Amino acid sequence: MASELRVNTLKDAAGANSVGMSTVANGSAKAWVNFNATGTPAARDSFNISSITDLETGRFTLNFSNSMDNADFAAVTSGGSHNVAGMFGYMYSPTTSSTNLEFINTSASLADPVFATSDVNGDLA
Repeated sequence: MASELRVNTLKDAAGANSVGMSTVANGSAKAWVNFNATGTPAARDSFNISSITDLETGRFTLNFSNSMDNADFAAVTSGGSHNVAGMFGYMYSPTTSSTNLEFINTSASLADPVFATSDVNGDLA
């Protein structure tokens, strides 16, 4: 039998660090990842990312552990390398179970960043 917990605010065990439930339900990232995209992609840390697929140089798929409600979510993506000031990163071809990322360097070429991040916001299924 399912149960339900109704609260307005969550606090840590010490009674500090409170957060409103509207922030938890609506304002928190539903998935995020920090990964090394050179060679075989390797997540340094992540939430709700089951795997990263290397499609080709500069292109990757993030696979979600828990699906999004629809494909109209937003992802903020960026990347960089030690010898490059920055890379332009963006999402394309989102589905409820994954999204693709592409990284372009300052020479307008696809490139694998050493530091790649993406933060996905929207509603979970």
